[in-house]
Order: sequence, then structure tokens, then C-alpha cells
Amino acid sequence: MAGIKEIRTKIKSVQNTRKITKAMEMVAASKMRKAQERMRAGRPYATKVREIAAHLMQAHPDYTHPYMIERSDVKSVGVVVVTTDKGLCGGLNTNIMRLVLARLKEFDQKGIKVQATALGNKGASTLSRIGANLVSQEVQLGDTPNLERLIGAIKVQIDDFIDGKVDAIYLATNRFVNTMKQDPSFIRLLPLPSGLADPFQSQDGAAEEEKDVVKTSYGWDYIYEPDSKTVIDDLLMRYVEGLVYQAVAENMASEQSARMVAMKAASDNAKKVIGELELVYNKTRQAAITKEISEIVGGAAAV
Repeated sequence: MAGIKEIRTKIKSVQNTRKITKAMEMVAASKMRKAQERMRAGRPYATKVREIAAHLMQAHPDYTHPYMIERSDVKSVGVVVVTTDKGLCGGLNTNIMRLVLARLKEFDQKGIKVQATALGNKGASTLSRIGANLVSQEVQLGDTPNLERLIGAIKVQIDDFIDGKVDAIYLATNRFVNTMKQDPSFIRLLPLPSGLADPFQSQDGAAEEEKDVVKTSYGWDYIYEPDSKTVIDDLLMRYVEGLVYQAVAENMASEQSARMVAMKAASDNAKKVIGELELVYNKTRQAAITKEISEIVGGAAAV
């Protein structure tokens, strides 16, 4: 059995650890509220711009943007992976990377080449470790998404798509559901989707929207002012920007929520460990006192 001094040292060490996890829990809770507000504020825009883009695929404009052209033979794809820069957020990064690696395996089995872009340090390190073709990355994103930095990293993939080097671009991120649940999602960014399903809403709602798309028998058409090229070029640029920004905002809200929950669980476990160590400490101390009393009584009886 460990000595009294060793047990006291362990208790002090766990107490110090609990102070750190408790402080991190409070910081994450504060950042979580702001991140959720930012994420919810961006959802209507991302939903609407995706809806308009889907309608545009059903229309027949005079001008066809490269983003609207569906490639018949897919030989190469680009994957944009959104992860966190820091750890200690439960299984958030593990879940999204597990989904990404499964998709990469499927592409490899079909003979499709993959080039990746990492937004976040955890994704960049994992993709580098497995030997993926990492063409661009952006790390240390901070607590607020910076659209210029994000588009700078994504531009490599977009330019390759326009030049025909990749036939599709996919976006992998964690979709915020609530404080206790974050779902990894893998959606197609380009070419434009033909369905109205919103990747940033509940799966049930998305399924209903898909049903509505199937049932729709009418087509979409628009009147463009000043001309179709100007309007569509600007719209599709906003479409890419909106979805990438919202994907990062969703991931940041998921990160702070997951970190708060993980640090709360760590603090609760530390409290439980401290209680168990204090019980062992009291038993050991009582045994030592009993032994000393027995020795004193034994010595007095011998005299």
C-alpha cells in the first residue's frame, strides 16, 4: 500500500488537474455561446444560397458556368477537410477523420485520384501522416472564421476544377446539432447539387426536402439583369464562399461544445478520483495511528 505522503501528493496532483479542466470548461462555455450565435446567424444565408444554386441547375440560362457542368467521367476529386486546430474536444476530430478516410478508401477502390485541402491543424497532420496529396492548407484559424484566409486555401481546388484537373469537390465538416451532439457530414460542393437538401439542417428535414425535389414537376427559370453571365458568376462565387464559411462556423461551434462537455466529464472524473484517494488516505492514516497506539500500549505493558 502506498504511503501517506505519496497519497497526499497524488491528491494534490489530481486537484491541480481538476482546476485546469474546470477553467477550460468555463472558457469553452463562454466561447461556445458566441460560436453558436455566429453559426445560427449564418445558416439562413447558407441555406438560401444553396437553394438558389439548386434551382439554377433546374433552369436553362443562356450562360452555363463551369460550376454547373456535371462531369460524366470522374477521374479525380478534391476534398476539403474542416477540423480543429487544438485537441481536448472529445471524439470530434476522430469522427470526421474516420468519415473522410472511409470516403478516400471508396475513391481509391474506384480508381479515383484525390487531392486534399485541410482547414485546421488536426486534419492537416492526419492527412500528411497517411501520405495524402495535400495541395493546400490553412491552420490557426482562431475563434472567428476569416473568409479571405479560407477562400485563399480553397482557391487551389477551385482553379483545378475549372481547369479540369479535378471533376468534383467535396466538403467534410462537423454539423452542429446541439451541445451534446455533432454529426460529421460529407457533402458535394462542386459541381452544383441538383437537390434542395440542406447539409446544415437535420437529416429528417433534408430527407423531406429530397422528397419534395422528386415530386416537383415544374422547372425553374429566371430573368437576369444586367445579364446572365454577370449574375451567375457573382451568385456562384457567393455560393462557394457561403458554404465554406458556414462549414467552418459549424465546426467551431461543434468544437467549443465538444470541448466543454469533455472538460466537464474530466472535472467530474477528477472529483471522483480525489474522493477515492481521500478514502484510501484516511484508511492508511487510521491504520498508522492504530499501529502507533498498539506499539505504545505494548511497550507500557512490557515495562
